[in-house]
Amino acid sequence: MMKKKQEQLKTGSNPEPKYRGIKAMPFVIGNETFEKLGTIGTSSNLLIYLTSVFHMKTITATNILNVFNGTCNIGTLVGAFLCDTYFGRYNTLGFASVSSFLGMLILTLTAAVSGLHPPPCANDATHCVGASAGQIVFLFFAFALLVIGASGIRPCNLAFGADQFNPKTDFGKRGIKSFFNWYYLTYTFAMMISLTVIVYVQSNASWSIGLGIPTFLMFLSTALFYLGTRLYVIVLPEGSPLIVVAQVVVSAVRKRKLKLPEDPKMSLFNQFSADSTINAKLPYTDQFRFLNKAAIITPEDKINEDGTAASKWKLSTIQNIEEVKCLLKVMPVWIAVIIYFISVVQLQNYVVFQALQSDRRLVRSSSFRIPAASYIVFAMLTLTIWIPIFDRALVPWMTRKTGVEGGITVLQRMGIGAAMSVITMVIAGVVETNRRHIALTKPALGFEPRKGAISSMSGLWLVPQLVLSGLSEAFTIIGMNEFFYQQCPENMRSIAMAFVFVGLAGSSYLSSFLSSIVQSITSKSNGESWLAEDLNKGRLDNFYYLLAALELANFIYFLVSAKWYKYKKTEDSASSPELAMEKIHQEEKSIV
Repeated sequence: MMKKKQEQLKTGSNPEPKYRGIKAMPFVIGNETFEKLGTIGTSSNLLIYLTSVFHMKTITATNILNVFNGTCNIGTLVGAFLCDTYFGRYNTLGFASVSSFLGMLILTLTAAVSGLHPPPCANDATHCVGASAGQIVFLFFAFALLVIGASGIRPCNLAFGADQFNPKTDFGKRGIKSFFNWYYLTYTFAMMISLTVIVYVQSNASWSIGLGIPTFLMFLSTALFYLGTRLYVIVLPEGSPLIVVAQVVVSAVRKRKLKLPEDPKMSLFNQFSADSTINAKLPYTDQFRFLNKAAIITPEDKINEDGTAASKWKLSTIQNIEEVKCLLKVMPVWIAVIIYFISVVQLQNYVVFQALQSDRRLVRSSSFRIPAASYIVFAMLTLTIWIPIFDRALVPWMTRKTGVEGGITVLQRMGIGAAMSVITMVIAGVVETNRRHIALTKPALGFEPRKGAISSMSGLWLVPQLVLSGLSEAFTIIGMNEFFYQQCPENMRSIAMAFVFVGLAGSSYLSSFLSSIVQSITSKSNGESWLAEDLNKGRLDNFYYLLAALELANFIYFLVSAKWYKYKKTEDSASSPELAMEKIHQEEKSIV
């Protein structure tokens, strides 16, 4: 039965598969919800876990976490390639879910089994035994399984959910839009629960229980995914679009010495079959003209009876060349996004340590302290509140004012987020200057083990920078996802989403590199630096100001890239690229 269904999906001559849409959603959405609760619940407090349980230095734990997150994200490119070329989304998601569950299980064991982590520090917190080589290997094995899981889940889960609806019907299109909306709601919900309930259990009750909860949730996610198998539409892989990219590049290199004809539009190989691809037909453009040489027909090129090239490694169509150009055109914007996320990564890392050395009482008279890792929830809460306000109130108003459907273009939205990141880092620096000054002059009673005096400044002063960071992400991240989804060819959208995560990986790696450079340059003879273990002895505020300068330079670079960029057009699109793009944007917006 499964084989018959797969054959129907692979051959266009067979009847269309039976799309069950809404009936499959409890399993798909349930899988998404529990997977996000599991993975986010595990990763959100890892920084505290590595420093408090494995007794790692702050800079070491930060770098390990940056490399871990970066590898998870860059692995999505490998996952997307294997999915599109060999395994398909169903098999990739299934295997990746099992891998994530096993990784979480092993990570939980490092907390539950005393022999798998170092002994607790002495009472004065000055004599801490580090982890043994075996304990580190066991920990990194858990990280490796989590990387495999993230590499398969992240580039495939959105597309797999959309596969369950018929894109050719109005009902199916509405279902796809609704699914995207529920996906982001699921993500936000998971972040809120993970950064509050699960982090609180980990920090105040037990690490073994706190890690065991997301492990159990990941088990439920995997079970729900397989329980819905009979309802799923399972699309077989038809080859990776990255092969097309390679074919165009190879063809262009082989014909690099040839001259383009005077009228390339009429003279180049322009074979296109609407039945053989889901991609809309793209018109000829003059950007990246060197690639157009791949479509020059020479006497050595052989054409099949059906009009296709005998060897796609020697002769490419204008359609394929323009698809490759779509990827190349987004690269400058992609680089700007990578630089943008450096400030996001660093702020989320160090705000935890700022909170640890601040008065985390909700009110002065209360004994309840907000867990340090839970402060990031203020950014998520801002994101949750702002998105419906922006879509339902501001977009209609701006549309009337600007005449642009959607109010502003995607690149304008990303630019606003980039500008806000500069302001965010300046405010973060000012707050840290104040926190450090108060800690040195008016410390609160007590101290943070292995760090230093706790400032009597309320941790709630960290909220403004987190709120601004949330607003910045609301503009930039959502705009980035829409930009890559719209501007890349239809069959490259999973690869495009993988590139989004690869950009996040680049940000993590660059963040780790930047931290190491700053640590090295600012180190003093006594071992202290801007990023000292004890923030009161360091100058985190100067580091934040450095990031503000970096983000300012990146904002200027983004403006130049956005001005150069030309929106993708299809032969049946509107004459205005911006309006055509915004029309697509409106079609993809949530209907819930």
